[in-house]
Amino acid sequence: MEVTRCGIHGFHEAIGIDTDELRFFWALEANGSKAKQAAYRVVVSSTKSDLEQSPATPRPDGWESGRVESDAQRNIACKTETGFKSTTFYYWQVTVWDQNGNISKSAVNEFYTSYTRSSRLLPPYSMNQTYMPHTSLIFRTWFENEPDRWKAVWIGNGSDKPFYLRKAITLPGPKKVSRVIVFASGLGHFNLSINGSPASPHVLDPGWTNYHRTVQFVGYDVTEHWNSSTEKRGENVIGAHVGNGFYAGDQGDRFFWPMYEDNTYVRYGNELCFFAEVHVHYEDGSHETIISDPSWKVRKSATTLANIYASEDHDRRLYPVGWDSPGFDESEGSWADAKPLTGPRGKLRYQSQPPVVLHNTFEPVRTQKLRSDATMFDLGQNSSIMAQVSVTGPAGSEIIIRYSETIDDKGFVYMPDPLFKEFEHGVYAKFTLAGTGEPEIWTPDFSFTSARYIQIEGASLDSTDNLPTINSVSARHVSSGARHLGSLKTDKEDVNSLINACYWSFSSNLFSYHTDCPQIEKFGWLEVTSLLFPATQYIRDMESLYSKILDDIIDTQESNGLVPTMAPEIRYMCGPLHDTITWGCAVCFLPEMIKRYYGSTQVFGKIYTPAVRYMEYMRTKERSGGLIEHGLGDWGRDIAFGNHQANIETAVYYRCLKNVALMARELGYAEDEKRFEEWAARIYEVYNRHLLVTDKEEYPYAFYTSLDTPGVRDRTMIAQAMALQFDLVPAEHRADVIKAFLADCADSGNTMRAGEIGLKYLWNTLGDADVDRPDIVLEMARQEEHPSYMRFLRRGETTLLEFWQDACRSKCHDMLGTIYEWFYASVLGVKPVGDAYRSWTLRPPVKTEFGVVQGSVECPYGNIEVGFERKGDKSVGLNVRVPTSTTCTLQLVEGWRVVGGLDGGKGKEGEIVLEQGSYTLTLSE
Repeated sequence: MEVTRCGIHGFHEAIGIDTDELRFFWALEANGSKAKQAAYRVVVSSTKSDLEQSPATPRPDGWESGRVESDAQRNIACKTETGFKSTTFYYWQVTVWDQNGNISKSAVNEFYTSYTRSSRLLPPYSMNQTYMPHTSLIFRTWFENEPDRWKAVWIGNGSDKPFYLRKAITLPGPKKVSRVIVFASGLGHFNLSINGSPASPHVLDPGWTNYHRTVQFVGYDVTEHWNSSTEKRGENVIGAHVGNGFYAGDQGDRFFWPMYEDNTYVRYGNELCFFAEVHVHYEDGSHETIISDPSWKVRKSATTLANIYASEDHDRRLYPVGWDSPGFDESEGSWADAKPLTGPRGKLRYQSQPPVVLHNTFEPVRTQKLRSDATMFDLGQNSSIMAQVSVTGPAGSEIIIRYSETIDDKGFVYMPDPLFKEFEHGVYAKFTLAGTGEPEIWTPDFSFTSARYIQIEGASLDSTDNLPTINSVSARHVSSGARHLGSLKTDKEDVNSLINACYWSFSSNLFSYHTDCPQIEKFGWLEVTSLLFPATQYIRDMESLYSKILDDIIDTQESNGLVPTMAPEIRYMCGPLHDTITWGCAVCFLPEMIKRYYGSTQVFGKIYTPAVRYMEYMRTKERSGGLIEHGLGDWGRDIAFGNHQANIETAVYYRCLKNVALMARELGYAEDEKRFEEWAARIYEVYNRHLLVTDKEEYPYAFYTSLDTPGVRDRTMIAQAMALQFDLVPAEHRADVIKAFLADCADSGNTMRAGEIGLKYLWNTLGDADVDRPDIVLEMARQEEHPSYMRFLRRGETTLLEFWQDACRSKCHDMLGTIYEWFYASVLGVKPVGDAYRSWTLRPPVKTEFGVVQGSVECPYGNIEVGFERKGDKSVGLNVRVPTSTTCTLQLVEGWRVVGGLDGGKGKEGEIVLEQGSYTLTLSE
């Protein structure tokens, strides 16, 4: 039995851990055997040699669990008695015993601490020492505790335009460097380099936050870039390029959505700023800290506009070649001493979510000459991108780069929504050439967009046009660096195209929070987090990102308990667009989902009180004894139309209360658990009293009505689906409500009568084992007219649109993508039961039209693999891989049985338990 992967819950990277309480996890691989973990021991030490001793050694200086008789592999709590030492490497290892006493050890894992006792308490206002040295008398204990406090100073040039910073360092003495760690932050965004090389593959560091409450810092291990020669002690140069982001958003003369229409955007800060601490560790165990201060040099950037909505201006003539490398002459006049700045108001917090990085490279699949000085490049796939353009031409030549998800009938960039024509002409980058005679390459420093088409103006592919020459155009997909997890393919190409469109829509909206549009909006709308969590976890490992989103929610929550519709709140909205429970419910939904899909409760402690406060706020909004109906309802139905408020919002309210009760139970708050269970029971009763119709006057079965039209008792698929999916239907009426649901599907001609909220629960209901109607799902998806997924694809779209319309303003919205969850749950057939897929079910898609289905889900315990292939009308081949430490329950449709691949001779029917291992089965009807 081998330990294959280890980690820390809620942390993607581990260079700058700023808490003394951690939760560990690991995965095992038993190579198909029946081996089970019987016990474990976790050891944390600042000395690697402590991990090499036998389990009987005394407790190390970090923490150790002792031998624990348990098969638990996730949510292993580590609470140190005295806390971790600051700026220290810690090493941890897990030892596991199987049921026969055999021992396996993981590889040695590593993390590096920042300042756990200063975390989230005081920002790095070392400017106090610079401007007000007398404050050391007032805050005496702060300044006495040198090892455990931030030391760096926020610096810059006092402007709100991008700038470069550099610091040349020559270390004295003969000591040999062993490791070099940098903690840094630059607002809005910064790129860090060491000796001319990027410090990491990150872009858009640090993550977006409410900068008045929280500012993220980033940890980098730059040892490989550091000149640590002892024979010739060399110069090392740290470079930082800082741009605006959302912290000090700069519209320039372009489109900037937070200022669109009502100008509600208010800058967090008016001075771009940067801080850094360089921690140099020597082989003799000593440690040196170099900080950002006025000794650093600063100058204006060649990027003169950094509008995060894909509009940048870069003048290559102003670029100081080699500025971040050793040997550069910084004495020329444009470099000045950095200014110490007050910096942001927010407290420092480690960037625990995955960084934003560049992924796939897109090369044009088609080019079109629009006029002599304009060329369109078709990348073939719409997605979130950073473009790269290579041009050769004379000095001062201006190249314009435009982006679009749509082109008109002549091939020019085009915005189909007449209300947003400003986006068509007001989003572009301007690149001014230095005229070196060599190819000059431009890529954005601090912005991105969603686009399939790139339009280049002021240059040509044809050198005879007497214009600068375009050498190449490409783009990199920009998204969260979280691990890729799932795959799915069928024998139906239209379905594969839809799966692909969902994938690119989701991946293009995952950054330092989950957006629903990387093009026009870029906002952290909260409804997509809870609606799409089950779908996105088939694409990426979302735990640490969604844990960070909960921090954003805490920072955004208002004093009365209200959780607004977006977090961070980049743009203030009003009315239902500010206060609606189907958005705010993320504060209660996400913790339960993190537990369900990742087996971790590490967020419960911090989110419990905010969740309780939100429920207390929602109680003030109750009507008719407990109904909630003041929000957006089923947003997206008929473009944007409030409906089913009572059905949807009250059901979500009920689930929020149940989840708060769950958190109370996990945290040991027995009285609170009882209170919230009773509260939920009251809402259950009110919901059914007002919405359940049982008199059978209109129909020969019970059904749920909406309250959309007073005095009219309708019977909609969404009203039935919400009650079914939120466990609000009394057992005696469940069969009736399913009949009502299917009846409205039939009455609609199997058309999606749902907005973005109801859509998820429509698919979930059609996928339930007691409904199981994949034919209806696919018929809905394939409708000729809208609403229809396949209409998008038939029109050539490669991602999902914002609304069910052809001429849509945004074509990379993911909020309609909840059908992706249905594909994995009902076509691949995999559903989690126990937390983190400790137990899961597999329901082969024998009732579907698919002849072949191949897919995988890398769950927290290992890789689930499923292969399904029809062998004839009544026979199916099924390959299944059950990861170590998990159990699969194979659920067979009535009339089907396993006739090959299992011991026992006769065919087996019903539910069959498959222990860990690989299986090749034959199913027959």
